[in-house]
Amino acid sequence: MIKTSFFHQSIKGNTNSSSYIITICCVLLAIGFLGSIPLLIDLKMHGHSADLNSTSSLIETLGKSRFLIHILFPFVLTFFFLWGGIKFLHKRPFLSLFTASSKFRWKRSFSAFTIWGAVMLIMLFLSVFNSDEIVLNFDIDKFIPLFFISVLLIPIQTTTEELLFRGYFAQGIHPFIKKGALTIIITSICFALMHAFNPEVQKLGNTLLIYYFLTGIFLGIITLMDNGLELAIGYHAANNFFTAILISNDWQAFQTDAVFMDYSEPSFTWDAFATLLIIQPLMLLLFSKMYKWKKWKETLF
Repeated sequence: MIKTSFFHQSIKGNTNSSSYIITICCVLLAIGFLGSIPLLIDLKMHGHSADLNSTSSLIETLGKSRFLIHILFPFVLTFFFLWGGIKFLHKRPFLSLFTASSKFRWKRSFSAFTIWGAVMLIMLFLSVFNSDEIVLNFDIDKFIPLFFISVLLIPIQTTTEELLFRGYFAQGIHPFIKKGALTIIITSICFALMHAFNPEVQKLGNTLLIYYFLTGIFLGIITLMDNGLELAIGYHAANNFFTAILISNDWQAFQTDAVFMDYSEPSFTWDAFATLLIIQPLMLLLFSKMYKWKKWKETLF
């Protein structure tokens, strides 16, 4: 049973500024420094020399799956640092960062994962059918490690991002802002800026940040209206999981031994427009019907 709205969960624990400062510093330390130590050790122990600023150089040196582990590992550390901050500094239940419900609603996450995963499969089929530059790349010996790495680590990565932006950050600023829509806009701007240094942004330009921003808006709305992160976690996990295992290219953040390889020129494709303009609004409508969301105006404004 939900008694307190999700964005107000911070009141269950310490809200003093020192708790936020220490937790945020630990998170930044995990993402910016500690998380890269295994990569540096790996390169040093095996006598490799690679340009740390070049994704292609690191992939050539380590291989795609090994490199994928290294770019996902910082999120594992971040998850545990965030858990520690909530438990020992804010002194509130870690569950309160996930949901306002008395327990995590797994069915919601699985529903969002399944629905968005199915849509992605359909869009992939259409893309493969209509393009000669998307070719089969399936290699069972490379795919099996990729699959298990993706199953184990990608849900941690995507869940951590949701906990940070739609959870910790939103819950931290909402008591001051008091407007759900404004809280969502601010956290979505930060979510987009976090991706600003991704390789695909360098290729496609800052226009891609609009995609991240609007997706952040979508995830923020379903989080606020549903009083929890379960739907956003499922959607985000499906997005990154299927991106990793189904189709890849040589310029995005996840360069993997996926089933298909896309050799077309980098571009903002039709499926991205369809996602923002058609699919996400339809999913918003679907979820609102499934979970009987009411009082939109009061909740958002």
